[in-house]
Amino acid sequence: MLAVKTYHHDLRIFRRALRLMGNVFEISVVANDAAWADNCIDNAVDEINRIEKMLSTLSDDSQVTEINRNAGIRPVKVTGELFRLIERALDISVLTQGTFDITYNADKAADLQKIELNSVKFTNYKKVVLNAEKTTVFLQQKGMRIGFSAISKGYAADRAKYILQMMGVSAGVVNAGGDLLTWGLQPNDEQWTIATADPKQVDQPYSDIRISNMAVATSGNFEKNAVLSHQDMPAVIDAKKGFPVSVLKSVSIVSPTAELSDAMATPIMALGVNAGLYLINKLQQLACVIIDDHNRVYTSKEISYLS
Repeated sequence: MLAVKTYHHDLRIFRRALRLMGNVFEISVVANDAAWADNCIDNAVDEINRIEKMLSTLSDDSQVTEINRNAGIRPVKVTGELFRLIERALDISVLTQGTFDITYNADKAADLQKIELNSVKFTNYKKVVLNAEKTTVFLQQKGMRIGFSAISKGYAADRAKYILQMMGVSAGVVNAGGDLLTWGLQPNDEQWTIATADPKQVDQPYSDIRISNMAVATSGNFEKNAVLSHQDMPAVIDAKKGFPVSVLKSVSIVSPTAELSDAMATPIMALGVNAGLYLINKLQQLACVIIDDHNRVYTSKEISYLS
């Protein structure tokens, strides 16, 4: 059922919340026709379900499973879409010097408490070999696996936005488990904004940040569960040390795409304040807000342009 918020000019925000990819997604579209908005959201949901199936490591017939099954054996031909997603993930690994890594060790993934330093050899993005001409992916080390938990919901949100825009939705929001992707303006012609704050001080926001046509993803210790499945490991393991890291309270990344924001949030958590801000400040179209365990707030230089 659609929730509706009415504004002038007959434009309204039509919302639908549902559970997808293990998260609560809320899709909002600005429109003046309920049936049309409902149909648009249906198509966005179908696309999110398609992405979940494509990136599944549990389905026997997914290409990701086929890649993992043939680790150390042979290259696997994949679709152009999956190839480009893996290629972008490896680019982020290079950018973060391996702090972000979609590879992991299947044998060690079930129990974080049993991870040993020598398991790091299985977590090495440099051992993922791509052949652009043949669109093949090869994991060089037997026992290696790839998983997309760190970027899957961000990529799904980007694809949902694409579908909605192709259907003529000029403004809206995709909330993917707390990560936000927006485009266009609200029905009152104002930009979409968020208030950044320590979750324990929600009534004291740091600032309002304009996020129209941008994406925001947050990584934080307050969001992490004590027990994580194997698909979560690439998002929380420091590839250089081989054990979980806990440095900051939260990191919020603002960028043009949900995939990029999703991919960069956890690496900045692992890098810490100084290295994290240094990296973000070197990059164009990225900004961040960092809160440390003493509730001190740090922002990148681009935040002033968004506030």
